[in-house]
Amino acid sequence: MNFAGKVVLITGASSGIGAATAVKFAKLGALLVLNGRNAENLSAVANQCASVGKQPHISVGDVSKESDVERIWEDTLKKYHKLDVLVNNAGIIETGSIENTSMEQYDRVMNTNLRAIYQLTMLAVPELVKSKGNIVNVSSVNGIRSFPGVLAYNISKIGVDQFTRCVALELAAKGVRANCVNPGVTITNLHKRGGMDEETYQKFLEHSKSTHALGRPGSADEVANAIVFLASDLASFTTGISLAVDGGRHAMCPR
Repeated sequence: MNFAGKVVLITGASSGIGAATAVKFAKLGALLVLNGRNAENLSAVANQCASVGKQPHISVGDVSKESDVERIWEDTLKKYHKLDVLVNNAGIIETGSIENTSMEQYDRVMNTNLRAIYQLTMLAVPELVKSKGNIVNVSSVNGIRSFPGVLAYNISKIGVDQFTRCVALELAAKGVRANCVNPGVTITNLHKRGGMDEETYQKFLEHSKSTHALGRPGSADEVANAIVFLASDLASFTTGISLAVDGGRHAMCPR
């Protein structure tokens, strides 16, 4: 679990799972490039990282925009001239069923949750091949199981899982690994940014006690632990997996 001298690019690092992951990598000596849309929050996370490791490089941008993804990648290469680990973490959620969704919602969710991963990974692969590096994508339990009411989100996350497996097979011969983590309900700002008010969110967390076998929602730190493990040499013989970090939710069924 030593990332000294290794360059790690994390998208969506200004809060939640991305921020927790950045701090863990910093503690392990990584040279970080942190991306997010909120410059103020991103700077705060960078300061946290600097307090336990090296000062990260910040690249503010919206991964749903093709030009921003290109610039984020150019920023990374200009700063460090290489890449060892790509963590595709940026993501959004929106509520909507087939009866009340829209193509605009579909495009918003897919552009951030899947298209951006496709584009940034495509750009990063030549450097990852050089470094024999690896990719960790942040999917969801929604990529493993089906849930009503968040249709576009579900589709995007099962797409992340399939993308991960395909890329793992395509790059294995070149020594590049690709894996994803599949969090269950995790205490972050994701759901509130997706439109939940505080009262609804608290009820949602309470309900999570019965929908997760371990009886609670997870923390960003718990997901970050799994991401850092998959990116490390301890997982050197692991590729193409979807690692559930969901308190057993993927294994639950009605009784």
